[in-house]
Amino acid sequence: MYVVPPTSQKSDSASGSTDFRVYQSWKGSNNFLLQGRLIFGPDVRSLFFTILLIAAPVGVFCAFVAHKLIHVYPDNSGISIMVVVIALTVYDLVLLLCTSGRDPGIIPRNAHPPEPEVYDGSVEAGGGQTPQLRLPRIKEVEVNGIPVKIKYCDTCMLYRPPRCSHCSICNNCVERFDHHCPWVGQCIGLRNYRFFFMFVSTTTILCIYVFAFCWVYIKKIMDAEDISIWKAMIKTPASIVLIIYTFIAVWFVGGLTAFHLYLISSNQTTYENFRYRYDRRANPYNKGVVENFKEVFCTSIPPSKNNFRAMVPNEPPPPPRPMGAGFVSPNMGKGTDDIEMGRKATWGGEFGPGLESNQGQLSDNDVLIKDGRLGEASPADIRSHVDEIGDRPGVHPRRSSWGRQSGNWEMSPEVLALAARVGGSSNSSRLLGEKQFTEVKL
Repeated sequence: MYVVPPTSQKSDSASGSTDFRVYQSWKGSNNFLLQGRLIFGPDVRSLFFTILLIAAPVGVFCAFVAHKLIHVYPDNSGISIMVVVIALTVYDLVLLLCTSGRDPGIIPRNAHPPEPEVYDGSVEAGGGQTPQLRLPRIKEVEVNGIPVKIKYCDTCMLYRPPRCSHCSICNNCVERFDHHCPWVGQCIGLRNYRFFFMFVSTTTILCIYVFAFCWVYIKKIMDAEDISIWKAMIKTPASIVLIIYTFIAVWFVGGLTAFHLYLISSNQTTYENFRYRYDRRANPYNKGVVENFKEVFCTSIPPSKNNFRAMVPNEPPPPPRPMGAGFVSPNMGKGTDDIEMGRKATWGGEFGPGLESNQGQLSDNDVLIKDGRLGEASPADIRSHVDEIGDRPGVHPRRSSWGRQSGNWEMSPEVLALAARVGGSSNSSRLLGEKQFTEVKL
């Protein structure tokens, strides 16, 4: 498995790309094999346990049941029993690998948030400033004439297409997200749902096949030795173990097969079935039973939107925005955590020499908020708030009374600068600050 190295990326200005491939700098929680040719989920270790649950019983069946049945039938035709079970097992494991080791339909992340389409009129702008830009949390699109809501993903910085959801385990947005299967160690989505269903249904057939021929072997013992069923079962304990094992397993995989047959016939996903309950409202994706099955089994699988072996291109800088215009995330008011690193955004090094990085920083919690809004505080409130911050240890040690002169409570230019960033002060405060600034210079 490949682990992303902690080294920094080196850019190649001539080619416009970095020295790393996409799979080496992947931001999701996936594991890669064969230099990005195979992609697995973070719980890929469970895949080996699933392989063991399939291969071990088949091995026991071939050694203690199918091998004995070869000579029971004339002309050694019983060898076909072993050939069929081995073929079913190999086919089942190939389907398991196709389900677990391929891109389930991951949508590539954006390097920057999309351009806001509307101005936020709820936040008042200061004098000379443009309104703040806000991304709507939810948009509404039409699918087959029925309105469907799509959500903005803060992690991937994109609006999820219909039927897309963000997997918290793999940390990716997946098209036609069905569920994350821990048994295969991968998300089940648009590009591997067909293989997943075929894997589950083939496993069900394999369980029924082993279960049935174990009883056939017991019946052959009864007929050959003319004994009761209980004595025949004692003579082949491996058959009894396999019967119990496959009987329990078929309830799980068989029930899962039946459930997904229902989902396919109604064109639903597991996620939609448990969350939206289309029996209470119209399903915009339902095309009828026949067309729904054709969509899953008879349509071509779309190519992956990710080239994991490609070189990572240099990320373009974010597009410039008008002076004074701010960007408001859909989660504004819920805390502005750094999405990728999980850190709080801070203020520092933006207010001139009085707020250098080695003199302390003003965090988001230090911003003066009044009545739930920014930029509506009076100069007196700002002055008292700044004085309160200045009294904290480690903040502005070289200015014990930052923001005012000794014996003079008039606002200094630094306080006016902070007021302008918070939302702007009144025109009278601005004129007073200019007068103060002139006096300081003289």
